[in-house]
Amino acid sequence: MEILPAVDLKDGKAVRLSKGLMDTAKIYSDSPWEVVKQFEEMGATWVHLVDLNGAFAGEPKNLEEIKKIRENTDVKLELGGGVRDEETIKRYLDLGIDRIILGSIAVKKPEFVKEMAEKYPIVVGIDAIDGYVAVEGWGEVSEMKATDLAREFADAGVEAIICTDVSRDGMLSGVNVAFTLDIARASGVMTIASGGVKDEEDIKALRATKEVGGVIVGKAYYEGTIDLKAQF
Repeated sequence: MEILPAVDLKDGKAVRLSKGLMDTAKIYSDSPWEVVKQFEEMGATWVHLVDLNGAFAGEPKNLEEIKKIRENTDVKLELGGGVRDEETIKRYLDLGIDRIILGSIAVKKPEFVKEMAEKYPIVVGIDAIDGYVAVEGWGEVSEMKATDLAREFADAGVEAIICTDVSRDGMLSGVNVAFTLDIARASGVMTIASGGVKDEEDIKALRATKEVGGVIVGKAYYEGTIDLKAQF
């Protein structure tokens, strides 16, 4: 199971939010690329990046920091937040990002996502509140069930699905294993758990399923509730 440390970018800084609310942002570093470098040195294969400003604006907003991260590290990078068109996908891939996360647009234009997955390394981000898909930086909740959206991409050629339980994200309340399994089983695609990871017990619980392909670790690392290096 892949461990993906997370770096969320807001105004050029590395931050973490609680439940996806921008006004809860806690700054952990003024130099995000150095944080990514630390993850690389610990043994991470992948790092999960989110342009938080971009997620709300619908276009890239932390481009300079993303460039710095790519220029200063060799770790594989997946990136999401505000990617709404093919031009932005190509722009990020040209910068050296390894795969692109499509979230809100997966709900609104699933056919576009499928088309992009045929050409580029695409990951679908499914963020849910009470089982229903949240979009636009988690500011809106749609009427679509997360499992129905996962099923939509079962044979679409996407590289992975990242499923986030928004109510747990940044709360250190424990990962939602059952929700992650529901998404994995509905899609048949490599599924990456996100939201609420607190400690080694969460990692063990996900590994024990044998069905979860990865897990994103954010606040647990920043707040010191998990020995991340020991997980690689």
